[in-house]
Amino acid sequence: MRRRSTFLLTAMCFGFAFLYGPILSLIVYSFNDSRLVTVWGGFSTRWYGELLRDEQVLEAALLSLQIGVVTATAAVLLGTLAGLLLARFGRFRGRLLFSGMVSAPLVMPEVITGLSLLLLFVSAEQLIGWPSGRGMDTITIAHITFCMAYVAVIVQSRLSGLDESVEEAAMDLGARPAKVFLVITLPIIAPALISGWLLAFTLSLDDLVIASFVSGPGSSTLPMVIFSKVRLGVSPDINALATIVILIVTLFVIAAGVLMSRQEKARARDAQRAFQADD
Repeated sequence: MRRRSTFLLTAMCFGFAFLYGPILSLIVYSFNDSRLVTVWGGFSTRWYGELLRDEQVLEAALLSLQIGVVTATAAVLLGTLAGLLLARFGRFRGRLLFSGMVSAPLVMPEVITGLSLLLLFVSAEQLIGWPSGRGMDTITIAHITFCMAYVAVIVQSRLSGLDESVEEAAMDLGARPAKVFLVITLPIIAPALISGWLLAFTLSLDDLVIASFVSGPGSSTLPMVIFSKVRLGVSPDINALATIVILIVTLFVIAAGVLMSRQEKARARDAQRAFQADD
């Protein structure tokens, strides 16, 4: 048993080192004074200053953040409705088709998704005149299309494991379905919604292939700019940019974890008070 525990601990350490070692080295070398990314030339923050003076990167970062926030919010709204429909409405006509359409972006290659959306936007522009060109709107719609599927799966799995007797008890007491959802169901699935929002935001911020198909001149996202820079050789300001992105994502994850922990503690206190009141 002890030998098995040692093996598992060693495997876990190697796994974490494999995952987070490159990230830590990237953060360390973002403070490298040398122009060569693999040669340490002393501690310096010069590349953060160079990054802040790069208007192309800053504009792309702002565009990616705007698209990510809008995409995550819209994906949570639409994905919650899709997950609720699949988890609560049982069998209905067209369920198999609807479920397949929701799940399709999960298994569809990104190249096929990007090409099909590009053809859709071109055809729509020829028929109704919208969208006029490709830019932030088309990228946002494309990102919502595939991010919504991830949120729907998360919400559906959370609703499937939810005890429906709580909702039925509220409706027996006279609450309308909309009020039951807002007062009872929504707070319970809030951690799933937060997780879905963070996942959708990360997927949107990270996407390169689909955005390359549906973007136009003057609407390059951050991954597209980074990819174009890396093709010419990795420069230290890319390390600085990646460090800032890692910091932002880490702060989002910590904030979501704290929020969900507080909600769990609040629900535990409410359950304990209800149990004491019954006694």
